[in-house]
Amino acid sequence: MPSKQHIARIKAGLFIAALIPLARLIWLGINDALTANPVEFIERSTGTWTLVILLITLSMTPIRLLTGISWQLQLRRMMGLFMFFYVCLHFVTYIWLDHWFAWMDIAKDIAKHPYVLVGFSAFVLAVPLAITSNNAMMRRLRERWKKLHQLVYLIAILGVLHFWWLVKKDIREPLFYAVILALLLGVRLYYYLKKKQKIASGLQGQV
Repeated sequence: MPSKQHIARIKAGLFIAALIPLARLIWLGINDALTANPVEFIERSTGTWTLVILLITLSMTPIRLLTGISWQLQLRRMMGLFMFFYVCLHFVTYIWLDHWFAWMDIAKDIAKHPYVLVGFSAFVLAVPLAITSNNAMMRRLRERWKKLHQLVYLIAILGVLHFWWLVKKDIREPLFYAVILALLLGVRLYYYLKKKQKIASGLQGQV
């Protein structure tokens, strides 16, 4: 178990690392190197990093279940907020740089393209998770907080589906993320069923 000082250093390192994708976009923008389609490049970059950080966040509990190591759970909130930060950048890029706040065009695009609807749904579901990520809301919501934050699994599924439908033909990258997500959810499901079976066996033993 790392000391509080080590965990603080790890958090600081992760904080800086999580800002690198944004710094890269700014650097490329300053040097006019955002490819021939800069808006699409920014959308893809922010969307990809949203998914990557989300999967990193979701990996922390399976790591605890598989290894018994739990200190990484202290990083989960920060990583979850960085996920929300990048999905906000992704969303703002879409409504601003891609559509210039033309709300009717945005509404038509959401209705016309399933991948946009799925991505928008994932974003909307992520908002209450970010709002309630602080200790005060945890104390206020109590058991409801845990149930609310289980939406993260649906958000991850929608995020992978959004990416899958977006690329259409070359599905290798979204397939990679889908496999990782399936493994992470599979580990959680296995231990959940194992715990449930253990409880059921204990109840039978008491009869």
